[in-house]
Amino acid sequence: MGYYVQVENGVKLFIEDVNPKGTKTILFIHGWPLSHTQFEYQYNVLPAMGYRCIGMDWRGFGQSDRPMDGYTYDRLADDLHAVIQSLKLEGVTLAGHSTGGAISIRYMARHHGQGVAKLVLIDAAAPTGFTQETAAKFLHENANDRANMLQNVTDTFFFQYITERFSDWFFQMGLQAASWSTAAVIRLLRDENVAADLGRIEVPTLIVHGIHDKVIPYPQAVEMNKRIANSQLIPFHYSGHGGFWEERDRFNYVLTQFIG
Repeated sequence: MGYYVQVENGVKLFIEDVNPKGTKTILFIHGWPLSHTQFEYQYNVLPAMGYRCIGMDWRGFGQSDRPMDGYTYDRLADDLHAVIQSLKLEGVTLAGHSTGGAISIRYMARHHGQGVAKLVLIDAAAPTGFTQETAAKFLHENANDRANMLQNVTDTFFFQYITERFSDWFFQMGLQAASWSTAAVIRLLRDENVAADLGRIEVPTLIVHGIHDKVIPYPQAVEMNKRIANSQLIPFHYSGHGGFWEERDRFNYVLTQFIG
């Protein structure tokens, strides 16, 4: 079921809550420039195994409100904190993809991992995000032909073949976002990083990363594994930036084995 949670005055975030009666909860945090919908191939499987799957759209993305400001790691982590508090979540597994992984890392440091028992980082944009050159390219394209930029993102996202219809579906997720929030997060990935937060993570952490990732190169996952105590790194050998779909059966298996 879907509903909204207010995270500050005038800003409500959309929540997709699949199988609210599940005995173990996974809170999924999507990547840029997507929405909670990217985890469809987890929602199709995990609830039937007894898991409660919660997907949250960040401010500015998906079906959430689209304010002009608030696109910093601190504010996005505070939004996540407001959702966890509002839903009274305890002992959850927090699973963040790409920029959602960086937001999750900032949450663990800034809010001391409140309510979180385990952390999953999926091709996380950490310790750093975009280079100056990549950000400049995306910002220029976003300002002049956002649709073409989003198609280029889709084209470089996956290592495995995707159908034209799947590409269209993925592309449409990016179009849901506001153009200003899309640009703001490009600047966030250029100007901020979560490197200093890695040593403050105190829960068991699973790092899943495609070795063919062209968005956030695999060596960044190796660096995270070194800096996060009690972490394990599982390389996905047939994936780019989208192992949650490219190797979905393995991803779902690894995730459930980690949660227990």
